[in-house]
Amino acid sequence: MRKLVCSSLSVMLLLGCGATKTLVTADKTPIMVSMDLKNVTDDKVMVSIDPGAFTSDSVSFRIPKTVPGTYSTDDYGKYIEGLKALDYDGATLAVTKADDNTWNIANAKALDKITYYVNDTFDSENEQEEAVFSPAGTNILAGENFMLNLHGFVGYFKGYEEVPYELGISKPSDLEATTSLPKKVDDVENVDADVFTAGRYFEVIDNPILYAKPNTETFQINDITVTLSVYSPNGTYTAASLKDRMEKMMTAQKAFLGDIDSTKEYSILLYLSQMGDTDANGFGALEHHTSTVVVLPEVMQKEALEQAMVDVVSHEFFHIVTPLNVHSNEIQYFDFNNPQMSQHLWMYEGTTEYFANLFQIHEGLIDETEFYKRIMDKIENASSYNDRLSFTEMSKNVLEEPYKDEYGNVYEKGALINMALDIRLRELSNGEKGVLWLMKELSKKYGDSTPFEDDALIDEIVAMTYPEIRTFFDMHVLGDTPIDYDSYLVKVGLTNAEQEIESGYFLKGEVPYIDVDQKNDNAIFIRKGIALNSFFTGLGVQGGDIIKSINDTPINLEAIRGIIGTSFGWTPETPVKMVVERDGAEMTVEGLAGKAMVNEKKIVPLENASDEQIVLRNAWMKG
Repeated sequence: MRKLVCSSLSVMLLLGCGATKTLVTADKTPIMVSMDLKNVTDDKVMVSIDPGAFTSDSVSFRIPKTVPGTYSTDDYGKYIEGLKALDYDGATLAVTKADDNTWNIANAKALDKITYYVNDTFDSENEQEEAVFSPAGTNILAGENFMLNLHGFVGYFKGYEEVPYELGISKPSDLEATTSLPKKVDDVENVDADVFTAGRYFEVIDNPILYAKPNTETFQINDITVTLSVYSPNGTYTAASLKDRMEKMMTAQKAFLGDIDSTKEYSILLYLSQMGDTDANGFGALEHHTSTVVVLPEVMQKEALEQAMVDVVSHEFFHIVTPLNVHSNEIQYFDFNNPQMSQHLWMYEGTTEYFANLFQIHEGLIDETEFYKRIMDKIENASSYNDRLSFTEMSKNVLEEPYKDEYGNVYEKGALINMALDIRLRELSNGEKGVLWLMKELSKKYGDSTPFEDDALIDEIVAMTYPEIRTFFDMHVLGDTPIDYDSYLVKVGLTNAEQEIESGYFLKGEVPYIDVDQKNDNAIFIRKGIALNSFFTGLGVQGGDIIKSINDTPINLEAIRGIIGTSFGWTPETPVKMVVERDGAEMTVEGLAGKAMVNEKKIVPLENASDEQIVLRNAWMKG
């Protein structure tokens, strides 16, 4: 129901003004959303959805099951409580809940609005086996912070996804919103309320909002206005303290991208977690067309935090190329409750992750040694996944077993697919064309509003490039033939070398030899698919062994943290007794800790690299 504007914007948002009801059909008027962040009850936010008049006998209201960029089933409807459908007299209508995310209203012609309460996801992360990834989650902290990934708060009526939205948000006067969602132009300034507009439902969920006390910085990257907003609960970090590194990094990204430009503004929403039982514990970022949500621990040292921001924000910003600017019908017309996944994660995530590393060597932010190390790390990390699996098949079925367990490989092998493709394109074009050139050509053809046909993309890439590229895709992307990375590295005058280095007992740098099995009572186990150090091999343990005790201390998540801390003080003569479970049987192994050593591969230039190889290497890394 539409209401006339009253003298106070907040009154309009929360109370209305008793005007005569004028019914406008739901497909002809914006859906009006009211969210009350001022009167939070039991850590829940009240939401009201007011559409126009429906002409059908029934209608379904939905909260997303899955949203773009997450590649997981999260069922955000599980966080909705007390949903009511009200008629034009304020009486309740019958509502049937069809599943976790769908409510059916039979008497749709009488429907005036829907109201419900929303719980946040951060509070329950530690209680769930498969929690919502924090950057895709929500936070409600009355009077202090609201992380509004709007897919967790605002739903849609089935069949009305393309109808405009207007979001009215009542909020504490000392909290400010940071978002790329456009504000409605209004002559009345109101510190207690904001009104935002969106052209369709996708634009609602594509524009998260961070409400917090003012802690923002704005800077210009060519013609892109970037806003960095930081929520730091203990005041450890300010946007001003992080601005310079972000500005330098994004300036380099824009220089790398050149004339690819699909946005005039970009928002970085950084949430720093205290990592408590009711706070975010999943760290990383989630991309959107014109913004990214980043969640990291507040306890991180500044240098580590800045590097993490460089790595994750650069990845997310490159998503303005793909899938945000180059994508298939499955993404353009995303079905939030019955998603049909695209087969091109090798591009959406793989190309993006590859660019996030390539641009840093291209623009001089890292040196060649660091770049080579990153490539080798990805080769080693990719080895822990199924290397004989079609990447397009995995991508198409990524929400299902056994494919969803392979998703992490999009950041490892996905990036390596692009590295090999880049080198091959450079080779065939005498250094002139690479993956960046390819993405620019695809961007020119499609752009953010014109999707491609999922099954036709590879044929199109081959037509744009060289017949030999068909063989590459048939073997390594559509097919299940592993990539011989050495054969591509040698084209640019690089090779593998091996050296023995000292490692920690349980960690190699920041990479652990152990992991937590959340599906098995948080059991601590030795990781499979990685080269173990001499500490573990000397004791005779194997990948997959579950650690039951160390030196008579029963091992759980809390205990292993203490053991790892203690191990930094171990000497080669420290005695170690470990009880492990293997194939259902327990066994005890004993010995001295020794000096933990591990063979490490690294990428180095060939001593006798030809001029042709060096020229191709420079074209690949420097453009």
